[in-house]
Amino acid sequence: MKTWSDTLSRSRNPGTDPGGAGSAAVPPVRTPAQARQLVRHTVAGLGPLWPSQVEDLLLVTSELVTNALRHAGGVTGFGIGVGRDRVTVSVSDASGELPLYQRREGLCPGGYGWPIVLRLCRDVTVDAGPEGKTVHATMAVDRR
Repeated sequence: MKTWSDTLSRSRNPGTDPGGAGSAAVPPVRTPAQARQLVRHTVAGLGPLWPSQVEDLLLVTSELVTNALRHAGGVTGFGIGVGRDRVTVSVSDASGELPLYQRREGLCPGGYGWPIVLRLCRDVTVDAGPEGKTVHATMAVDRR
């Protein structure tokens, strides 16, 4: 699997800052818009994908980054892995708390992002440790 990650490493390598700014060649991902732009750029190189798959991938990306911002203090790492028939988006944050799935009744605001991620993805895993967690969301893709 080919992986392009700008901030997934938590080590303090030359050219990176402790907050995960990454190297000068690859901008850090701090917002959903930046994450979507990186994903859009990466999948454009895969050849033609179904537009609905690209939109679903961008939605999952936005939800993961938004959850890191709203519930975990921000994004500490971002990566995208590309395989023959799959794309994996990985988002790290400093919180060790696992995402919660809560059933919502009525029209309450919030709480819909994680169920959307779970519904759209083939596989979702969470690696948690003392320094935080990384959510890996894998979507199947079919080339046109």
